[in-house]
Amino acid sequence: MNRYLASHVAALPPSGIRKFFDLVATMKDVISLGVGEPDFVTPWTVRESGIFSLEQGQTMYTSNAGLLELREELSQHLTQTLGLCYDPATEILITAGASEAVDLVMRALLEPGDVVLVPDPSYVSYAPCAILAGASVSYVPTHAKEDFRLRVEDLSQVYTPKAKLLVLSYPNNPTGAIMRREDLLPIADFVAKHDLLVLADDIYSDLSYDGRHVSFASLPGMHDRTLFVSGFSKSYAMTGWRIGYVAGHADLISGLIKIHQYTMLCAPIMGQIAALEALRSASEAKADMVTAYDRRRRLMVHGFRQMGLDCFEPLGAFYVFPDISKTNLTSEAFAEELLKEEKVAVVPGTAFGPSGEGYIRCSYAYSIEQLQEALVRISNFVERRLSKL
Repeated sequence: MNRYLASHVAALPPSGIRKFFDLVATMKDVISLGVGEPDFVTPWTVRESGIFSLEQGQTMYTSNAGLLELREELSQHLTQTLGLCYDPATEILITAGASEAVDLVMRALLEPGDVVLVPDPSYVSYAPCAILAGASVSYVPTHAKEDFRLRVEDLSQVYTPKAKLLVLSYPNNPTGAIMRREDLLPIADFVAKHDLLVLADDIYSDLSYDGRHVSFASLPGMHDRTLFVSGFSKSYAMTGWRIGYVAGHADLISGLIKIHQYTMLCAPIMGQIAALEALRSASEAKADMVTAYDRRRRLMVHGFRQMGLDCFEPLGAFYVFPDISKTNLTSEAFAEELLKEEKVAVVPGTAFGPSGEGYIRCSYAYSIEQLQEALVRISNFVERRLSKL
């Protein structure tokens, strides 16, 4: 029946993350460091608000754009935390997770022949969403020696006049890299010079370990050019609630709503009510989670360096991206053999783009005990591998 599939869908490769976790499902006693999901449960006050909404019979549709009360609270939150000003009535759309927001941005902005500039390595969904929207992708390589920051020099190497959209995703998945204001200003000049729009995926903005996150949309002249995407999954341990959002110029948000109203209609009302409560009462719980992630972050970096592998120190998100090239294994082979020999699941760096070759991604959104045991197993594997060289 494959002949009935649209050619661009048939040609789309499966997620490089999911491939390994299909294998994990068939094995026992595996420690998985693969899925980017908090091991914390949603804070109790947030869960309670969702339960209460059900008890009150709040099970209906909301407006396409989402609950106005939530959009108003988000508008205040973004102003207070990132210095961003959005009209809650016309410039914020609540989505079914940040993933839907990314898809909507791509479909609303892109046409056949357009090119999307995607930093490499980066989250697995950007390129497929661009392709499904009819566009093509130019990867912009980033490098460990430059702290995996996006640089104008690298952008200039791959730029084409057909480029319409630049993806910025910092703190970065999978590297944990961040971009400071001084790093972003030259990118803003490049964006203005070439009349680009920007999809700023700030889903990990609250998970920063080296000072306050700077949003690209806050830079001079970038507010109207930027579609700001974020959500509640990572910061508040709310992955299953499926609440994200996108903020931007009213004309652009109006275009996104046109697609959203015919496909998703609206995000789940119970999730929206829970997200509203998260903004109002869960800041302390969020801070506690960030503190725990910071401890795990330092454990993982130290562990990989102790076993002789170079490991960039992530300053955001909850991933480490160690360099495994000295084992003389490809990223894919390393992940496959580690899973078979030591029952530890990691993600090959190539799942995140061509520049990921020679790296693996490990999430540290797991307990200290699991991470310590995983490091012992990985160290044993690396020691055996290096002794054979």
